[in-house]
Formats: sequence, C-alpha cells, structure tokens
Amino acid sequence: MSTSIVVVGAVIHREGQVLACRRKPEKSAGGQWEFPGGKVEPGEDPRVALARELKEELGLTDVVVGDLVAREVTPIGTNNIDLACYWVTTSVDISSSTDHDAFQWLAPEDFATVTWAKPDLPALRTIEQSGFPVEGQS
Repeated sequence: MSTSIVVVGAVIHREGQVLACRRKPEKSAGGQWEFPGGKVEPGEDPRVALARELKEELGLTDVVVGDLVAREVTPIGTNNIDLACYWVTTSVDISSSTDHDAFQWLAPEDFATVTWAKPDLPALRTIEQSGFPVEGQS
C-alpha cells in the first residue's frame, strides 16, 4: 500500500536562474538536488507551509510565495510524493541549511549538470518550456 506525502517546493529565482539545493548525504534522496521546501501539515495552506519550511530550513524570513509552477504526483518506493512547486522571491542570500550541504544558482541550460530528485523534474520541465515570470511578478 502506498502513502501519499504532500510537499511544497520553492523555485527561488533571480536574473534567469533558480536556486538548486543538494540534499545532505544522510537525508532521504541524499546527494540529489531539489527545490527547497518540505511537508505540508494537515489543514495547512500550501503557500503558508512553504514560507514556514523556508524559514525552518534556510532561515529565510523575507519571502514572497507566488504562482504555482507545477504540481505532480511522483511514485517513489512505497510513497506517492505530491509536490507543488511555487515561484518564490527573496532579497536574502542563502548561507546555510538544515537539510542541504550545497547550493547553486542554475540557468535552464544548466539544469542537466546536476542530478535532480525525481519529484522536482516536472517543475524543471515547466521552467524550460515556459520560462520565468515577468520581473516584479512571481
């Protein structure tokens, strides 16, 4: 029997690039790259959950969660990962993370240079096909 896990991811973007975060080796999907985020608590609004997770994981308090980039369910082992990725802007630089050991700003042509976690692939495809939001919007 599979379990559905509802999670959110932040597509933090600046100047035609997105922030990619590498999972620490001891975490699930260790060594793979992802958009930062985490689980949505029961009854929690996904955008509120994303802001909370960014504060907890990356220490970001100045974030604007914008429009949905992509949402898709991806089977991973016995789980179904229901990942919704949103455009996010912040004026704060990322310097540390509770879940990640490396960060990179990547343009769409560089997405293939790292190994992405499978649930993040639909958002990457959307960005490659549709591009980024107009500056000033997210």
